[in-house]
Amino acid sequence: MTGIILSRSTVMAARRSVYWLLFLGCLVGFQCVSAYSQQPEEDEAPPPIKQITKEEKKSLSDLTTAKAHTELSLDLMNKRIEKAELLNSKGQFEDMFKELGGFNALMDESLAFLTSQDKDRNKVLYNFKRLDIGLRAFMPRLETIRRDLPSRYDPYVKKLVKFISEAREKALEPMFGNTVVPGQPDH
Repeated sequence: MTGIILSRSTVMAARRSVYWLLFLGCLVGFQCVSAYSQQPEEDEAPPPIKQITKEEKKSLSDLTTAKAHTELSLDLMNKRIEKAELLNSKGQFEDMFKELGGFNALMDESLAFLTSQDKDRNKVLYNFKRLDIGLRAFMPRLETIRRDLPSRYDPYVKKLVKFISEAREKALEPMFGNTVVPGQPDH
């Protein structure tokens, strides 16, 4: 048998060199992956300002009953979504984004108004339910808008859908608050 006979120390030194090269290769690979994942693929649009127009604010403040306020709020939110759908179809994404910010502000204002009312009255609870049902109808429309958006606007619309889900939960909370009577334990 012919072959090269290496000393034990030479073999150990060669193994250490290979291990160090593998370690450095892995380290460089992780650094490259980390640097790549930190770079945004595209600019993300900043979220729009949540703002209600003066006319909307005046018309909402003129109403004192929960039913009228909730119905007008849902109607104004519907108009904002319709306008956002129209602007989206025309490719005017910045203006569409502003409409969605107004929609978000109306949703927050409507929920705040109902929360400030006396929750023990059935009329207010009914309007919480009305708000929940109205908000539920907006979710598929927002998903349709989101489907056609450029990716830079997508994160806010995704968050807006989440905000609607959270608002629906807040609208349902008063209906299940203190009215639930605990059951009697079985003996």
